[in-house]
Amino acid sequence: MECNTYDKYSRKERFTSNPIAPKRPCGSLYGFISPFIKAIVKDFRLTKDQLPSKNEAIIPMIVEKAALGIIEEGKEIGKQDDAEKIAKTLLSKKELGMEEVWKCCAKLYSLPSFLYQKLNEAMRLIGSEEHEQVWRSKVQTLGPFSLLLWDNPFNSKMTKPDTILYRGAELSDDFIASLQEDYFAHPKPLRSFQAFTSCTRNLEVAKMFGNVLFVMELCIAFTVDLQKFSNFPDEEEELLLPGVCFTIDQMEFDTDEKKYVIYLTLQQRHARTDQHEVFRDVAQIKQQHSNHSFFHSNPNYRANFGDQYELILHNNPAFHLLRRDDHDTSIDMVIGALASRATDRYNRFGRDSDWNDA
Repeated sequence: MECNTYDKYSRKERFTSNPIAPKRPCGSLYGFISPFIKAIVKDFRLTKDQLPSKNEAIIPMIVEKAALGIIEEGKEIGKQDDAEKIAKTLLSKKELGMEEVWKCCAKLYSLPSFLYQKLNEAMRLIGSEEHEQVWRSKVQTLGPFSLLLWDNPFNSKMTKPDTILYRGAELSDDFIASLQEDYFAHPKPLRSFQAFTSCTRNLEVAKMFGNVLFVMELCIAFTVDLQKFSNFPDEEEELLLPGVCFTIDQMEFDTDEKKYVIYLTLQQRHARTDQHEVFRDVAQIKQQHSNHSFFHSNPNYRANFGDQYELILHNNPAFHLLRRDDHDTSIDMVIGALASRATDRYNRFGRDSDWNDA
């Protein structure tokens, strides 16, 4: 059977739910690791150096916990038979090592089942004070599976900078208005995707769904290519790992498609003085300035951020571009140099401090 007709093989519900975490009253953001992942790691009394991709002895135990949790969740919604089939499939891999377990989890997540729906339904509540106990109540049942899916043994490095992903979404007028407020705000606030978020590399797939189209440029982020694990390869599904932040770079209404098109820059985030914060500032300036001469000609920028560049980027090739008097050096070269440096420097395990305060 050929799988090349998008309206037959693409699943609307997988690509149209609102993927964005709610605003927090204080405006702060969670760090590099999702609170859901940190909570289950804490529950298992593990450190970032004892995760299943680094410690095969604990894999059978975590797989068993994941299977039990999936069955419990299935029972609650009248899907016990489906849950037991999923659990049986996962349990069959528990002694085969993390690579086989992870491939099984990726396959199970890609299925049109209650599992991915319930997992993301819980994780998207992160950040809502009134729903904190709801998502925390799911840590023991859905947390083990989420940890196995997150702890990809094949790749801990960031996705190539400048990768473009797409996602359609069905958003309320009020929510669209709140995104417009963010777009016009100075400085632009950061929002986040706290759940595993299904995107696609195929623009035509994303355009089919919803009243909003997200066009996402990855700067510093982790993704998983699910295409080869999926029964729906034409979707070209790419999974954003939870916790990635973004800013809204542009927002417009497409009169032909009759939907909003929202352009995002995606990046992981550590502390405020980290390279990632500087990267956000560079990305914002990119909208208004075509070359790097702005950096050493604008006194306000030098006053506010000069010390950060001196401290963080003194060994970075981008720093030397900023210091040069070559006004033909495009800011895209600066952005690329920063991203290249970050890709080599960071992996999805983050720092020890990123695992605190689960």
